[in-house]
Formats: sequence, structure tokens, C-alpha cells
Amino acid sequence: MSHAPARRLIARAMFCATLAGFPAALAAGFDLPAKRTDLSEADLKRVADVTRPTRDFSKAEQYEAMQAGGATSIDPVTEDSFSHISANIPFEEEQNFKLGNALFRKLWVSSPSSTQASDGLGPLFNARSCMSCHVNDGRGKPPEGGPSAVSMFLRLSRAAATPEEEKAIAGADILNFPDPVYGHQLQDLAVPGLAAEGRMTIRYDEETVTLGDGETVSLRRPHYAATNLAYGPLDAATTISARVAPAMIGLGLIEAIPAADILAHADPEDADGDGISGKAAIVRDHRSGEIALGRFGWKAQNATVRDQNADAFANDIGISTPDHPDAHGDCTKAEEKCLDMPTGVQKRLGAEEAPGPILDLVTFYSENLAVPARRKASFPETLKGKRIFYETGCISCHVPKFVTRRDSPDKAQSFQLIWPYSDFLLHDMGDGLADGQQVGLASGREWRTPPLWGIGLTRTVSGHSFFLHDGRARDLTEAILWHGGEADKARNAFSSLSKDDRKALITFLESL
Repeated sequence: MSHAPARRLIARAMFCATLAGFPAALAAGFDLPAKRTDLSEADLKRVADVTRPTRDFSKAEQYEAMQAGGATSIDPVTEDSFSHISANIPFEEEQNFKLGNALFRKLWVSSPSSTQASDGLGPLFNARSCMSCHVNDGRGKPPEGGPSAVSMFLRLSRAAATPEEEKAIAGADILNFPDPVYGHQLQDLAVPGLAAEGRMTIRYDEETVTLGDGETVSLRRPHYAATNLAYGPLDAATTISARVAPAMIGLGLIEAIPAADILAHADPEDADGDGISGKAAIVRDHRSGEIALGRFGWKAQNATVRDQNADAFANDIGISTPDHPDAHGDCTKAEEKCLDMPTGVQKRLGAEEAPGPILDLVTFYSENLAVPARRKASFPETLKGKRIFYETGCISCHVPKFVTRRDSPDKAQSFQLIWPYSDFLLHDMGDGLADGQQVGLASGREWRTPPLWGIGLTRTVSGHSFFLHDGRARDLTEAILWHGGEADKARNAFSSLSKDDRKALITFLESL
């Protein structure tokens, strides 16, 4: 296979690096950093050199197996591979990690309860603990005919309907607008004495795709509905979007990537003509209200790990925090009985059900879950697959590596060479993956590029191999074949590979 595609991708990476003064956000009137301020000019050059995509696929790159830098876990591969502490955490901080772990696993109960430090669940909710969704700190899955959809739920929202609402979204003052009765997501569980909002139902249609060598692959197209609705129908303008819980590893390192380095890959007008645009998600930090770069969530709707956790406490479990202080969670004004239910706020413990120290500890735990070391990074089949991954254009969005901030507040995340294989930007993924749901600046066709590190351990950790935002893909091949829009060229290139080359590419992904 020709190396010309890889050369074009390297040229694009260098082109993007010249756009450091052009962050896409600035065109929309937002002020985000155009250049790293934590490094000297000499170090900036070093970082540019070390993060440039390789052209040599004869051997593994230096430090490639340690894909989270010094934070990488080298513990044996088991179902707990996503639950280890970052390897470079100082000993004196291990206690906070363990306390955060205990709170992450904590089962919340309904109010009033004798266990006053644990009550406040709901009143409407999807899960009783963080671990219920992120089993073994891993990836969620569809219910697959079972009675519980605890690691998957339906987001509910409508787009802006007035000029004022459009202005609010454009100014990053709001992400979207909830259903007037059911709020931001459908809660399928409720405390005693209250009816759950409803149930998510899924129907799949099987579709056959024929690859270039004649092999056929069956893809399943999901159709979602909210049924058994207890409080009347959804609003006619409400859209529904299914989401599975993502894996928890490497989050603190993602937050430590300088915004300027992510923005340098943005090309919203496709100025280089390669068909890949990449758009920054611009949001507001929950605590400060300041404009920030979104990097967490399926549509990059949250700027920080803390923001992501506070959202999950509020919407998934119905627990209030300093960042989301409403103790009734996602109850709306139309759900009067929900608003009349008791809450778990204990004034002697704080103004929220999960006061600041609890949110701090869960956030510290979430920020410091280690990424496992690569397996077989230097094996010939893996290296062959890596070359094909580059040459088919996958690294246009799945950017291999970054160097984190030298001045990161957490020393364990400071100045680490990491390999997340994501640009953390929004991309149009085509009609096949479109959910029609706007989230901030992300349209109904746009999704954040998910990081790939740890993807090869999904079955080991989570006990399944379901991928994409709604788990529709039953393996990595199906996940690739669902790519569309900006990823059309890469998907088509994969489809046209020989069976051996496709197998090699999957082998590379499984090594991550």
C-alpha cells in the first residue's frame, strides 16, 4: 500500500499546527487560548516533534506502550484493569483515591432514611450509584432484552425555538431545552410512592453491508421510543437520544491537554480541503461560569471531569451537589408529586445531598483512574495494523498523541506524553449515526471523537463488545462501518481492504 495517504495526514497535522492562532472558537466570538503558555519556545518545539505522526511502522515508537505516560498502569490484565490508580500518584494522595472509590460505589437510598449520609436518591433516577452505570469503571451497554437499562438511558431535549433561545445557545449559556414534563432525560426508576417516568424500548433492523472483497457484515439500526409514560406524552418537539456510559480511564489526563493543542486541530471550514472539519465544543464551566473548551461527554458538553460528575449526580442519580444544588434532581414543575417528595439535605452535613467534599473526592477518583499499558505494541501484526490505521485516514480525527500541561494542578498529570487517539473535537458523522439532537454547538449529526485507549479491553473489563454512543455496534468492525459524514473516506478505505488487512487494523485497535 502507498504511503501517500500517511504523508498527507502528516502534512495536515503540520498545517493544523500553523493554525494555533486560529482557534475555531474565536470566529464565534469566544476567547480561548491560541498558544500554550506553560512551555518555553524550546519545549514547544520538543512537543511538536514528539507529537508529530510517525512515518516509521517498522517498530513501536518510544514510550508508545505507556499510553498514559507515567500514569500508565502496568498491572496484570483482569476485569479490574480500568480500576487502578494512576501509577505516579504520590503515596499521600492514595487515601483520597480510595475514599473517592468508596463514594463512587456508594448506593444511595431514598429519603427519609436512618442512613442520613446516604439518603437523597432521586426522587426520579436511572441508577443508585456511579458504579451501577460504569461497572468496573468501564463502558455501558444496551439492555439486550434484559429488564434493566441501567448503563444506558435516553436524553431528552428540543432545539431552540425563538431568536432568544438561539442566542442563548450561541452564547454557550445553555446546551438545549428539556422536555417540559420529563426534563433532560427519561428516568426509568423512582423512589417508593412515586411512578417512574417511563421505559426505553429498542427495536433493531438488520442491514447488510458488502465489503470490497465480497464479505458481508450485518449492521443493526436501532429505533428508540419512550414508552409506559406516566405523566403524559412527550412534547412534539422533544428529541430522544440513547447514550451508554463511557469508560472512566484517563479523564484527568484529557483535562490536562492544553486547549490550544486541541484547537490547533480544528478546521471548521475545511481550509485544507481534506473533508475533515472538526469543530470545538464551547461550553461554560459549571463552577465559574467562564467560557471553556468542552471535552467530556458524547457531544463534548462538559469542560471538566467535575462538570461531568456533577451532571451525572443530578440527572442519573438525583443527588444534589454544589454545582447542581437542586435536591429534586431532574424533576420538572409539571411533576408536582416528585417535587413534594422529601429530599436528603441534612443541614448539619451541608446544603446539598452530596456536599463539596464528596464531589471533590469522586472527582479526584475519576481523574486518576489509570489507563492500562498497551499489549503487543511491537508485534508485527500490530504494527501492520497501525500503518493501515494511519494510511486509511483514521488519525485525521483519532489524533494519536498529546503532551499535557506542565503546570497542571495535579502533578500526576503534568507534562505527560499520552496516546488517547482522539482530537476531542466535534465531527459530522453522517446520517447513520445522527440523533437529531442539538447539544450546545453540536448539531444532531455531530459527535465528539471518543478516545480509543483501553478499547481493546472492553470485553475483559465490561463483559461485552458493544461500541458507539448507543452500543449498536457489536464489534469494532461494525463500529467502523457505521462511520459516515466526515469519516466516509476512512470508512470506505477500510471497506476496500483485504480481509487480512482489516484483521490487522482490528488487531491494532485491540492492542490499545
